Formats: sequence, structure tokens, C-alpha cells
Amino acid sequence: MVATTDERECLVRAMYFESNRSSFDGSMAVGTVVMNRVESERFPSTICGVVGQHKQFAPGVLKRKMDPKQMKPALHAADAVLKGGRHPKVGPAMHFHAASYKNPYPAKYVTVAGGNAFYLRPGKRWAQEYLLGPAAD
Repeated sequence: MVATTDERECLVRAMYFESNRSSFDGSMAVGTVVMNRVESERFPSTICGVVGQHKQFAPGVLKRKMDPKQMKPALHAADAVLKGGRHPKVGPAMHFHAASYKNPYPAKYVTVAGGNAFYLRPGKRWAQEYLLGPAAD
């Protein structure tokens, strides 16, 4: 993907605020979810649009100050994601939450990375999105 400087910064910000800041693996996982959403018809078609969606990412993700000393993993991961790299275990997942959060809703967890648990939503409504074919509810 060819991304503008603004789009790259939005991706870096999502990775920085949503993942363990020292974890390249966690940053790649968050970046994979962002790109899965960009490619989906359910979400905005730009990185900044996805990251800026109300209540989808950390509060203030597009405005809060970042510490330059802690940005290296997110910067490297963002460049890798923009060159087509993806976290191998996230697959088509478009959702995650803190690994410590007890999710009360049905979910098919695919991996834990950077302090987050990444998952697929079950059921017919999401089956087409994940290219899994028909699903039983």
C-alpha cells in the first residue's frame, strides 16, 4: 500500500497506543487489524478513518503526545505493514481487546500479542467478511 505521511502516522499512533510499546510483535498485530478493517466494506477505507473511528481505538489516539524514545517498534512495524507485512496469527481478525479484559460476548480468539487478545466474531454476519463461507449461528 502506498500511504501518505498522515496515513503512516495514524498507523504508528494506533500501534503505539494500543500495543505494548516495546513489542514489535504486538505492533504488527494491531497494524494487521487496522489494515483488515481498511480492506473491509464495514469500516472506513483509509487508515486514519479506521483509527479515528469513535470508541474503536484508545481515547485520544490521534491527538495524544507520543514519547519519541518509545516509538521505534511502532515505526518499524508500520513500515513493514505498509509494505504488505502482516502478523501471521491474526489472519482476518478485525477485533481485539486488552488480554486481561473478560469479554462477555462470543469470540474465536486467534492470538495474544502486545498485551492484546485478537479475535474473530462468530456467526453468519461475519463469515463472509472472513472469507470462511457459510457459518452456523
